[in-house]
This record gives sequence, C-alpha cells and structure tokens, in this order.
Amino acid sequence: MKIVVIGGPGLLSSKTVAILRQGGHEVVAVSPKSGINIITGEGLKDAMAGAQVVIDLANSPSFEDQAVLEFFDTSGRNLLAAEAAADVRHHVALSIVGTDRMPDNGYLRAKVAQEKLIKTSGIPYTIIRSTPFLEFLGTIAGSNADGNMVRISPGLFQPIAADNVAAIVADVALAAPRNGIVEVAGPERTPSNEIAGYL
Repeated sequence: MKIVVIGGPGLLSSKTVAILRQGGHEVVAVSPKSGINIITGEGLKDAMAGAQVVIDLANSPSFEDQAVLEFFDTSGRNLLAAEAAADVRHHVALSIVGTDRMPDNGYLRAKVAQEKLIKTSGIPYTIIRSTPFLEFLGTIAGSNADGNMVRISPGLFQPIAADNVAAIVADVALAAPRNGIVEVAGPERTPSNEIAGYL
C-alpha cells in the first residue's frame, strides 16, 4: 500500500514512517526538503499519485494565532484538494485532546478549523486526538518558566510516549476510515506539577 506521511523528519512522523516501512508499505515522507511543500502545493500532485492513505502530522512553524490558523487552513486545503484529485481513500490527521473545549487558545482554534476542513472534505477520514507527548514535557515546563521559577498547574495530566502514538497512527492508517475521532492518552493521570518535578 502506498502511504503519504506529511511532517518531514519530525519526531512522530519519523517513527510512523519507520513502522509502516517495516510493515512492507511504500511510504512517501513529505517535507519541503523532499521538494514537496504543503503550503505552496509544490510536488503534491506527484506525491499523491497512487496513494491510498495520507497521514497528516505536520505542525505550524509559528504558534502566533493568525500564523497558525493560516498554516492549518492553507496546508489543509492544499492536501485535501490533492487527495481528492488522486482518489485517496483515507485521510488520517493528528490533533489534540480537548481541542474543541478551549476556544480562547489560538493554536487549538486553528486545530478545530483543520478538523472542520477534514470533516467536510468528502474524503473518508480518521482524526486522532492525543494528549501531549512525554518527550515534550521539558519544553512544556520551560514555557511556564519565569526566571528560575516554573509555575505548573496541579491539574491532572495524562502524557503519552511518542512511540505509542506512532504505533496507534500506523494502526489507524491501515484500518478502515472511522469518519470520526479517536482519542488516545497515556496510562496514568498525574498532577502536572508532579510530572514536572521529575524533569
């Protein structure tokens, strides 16, 4: 099966590509470095030719509200148009648990817009909403730093390992489209401030 994975050499995309290739699938890893650009559309037609599944793991290079919205809107429209022209049978996209419950967050608003594009595209799809990756906990904690002090909420947190998410993404991609949302999370709910204490 030919599978196109959007996301370049990122943590999750590289793990997902490796799993799928080990399973004997033809995998095209898409990034601007490979000559395929989801924002300009360059190379998308050729990349999609003969593909049965597209996995969108791309992330915006900017987290500024307007920039991230434009990224997911433009890339989503370009990808879905190329997929429709190539008769792709399953679009898989990664999103975030709670995306639709935090309208004040610009990044999550952009993910909601991305999900809406997918749902209304007419292409069979599965959206995977994941909790944050264990590998990114240091970055998350660092974003809450104020000098030598880090302020972390005691709210419950359920991080998941990127290896586990990659395995789930691969399994979902090889299964029938759900035309719905799958939520995944780590095995334990722990206060965020306790997890940060181990970093």
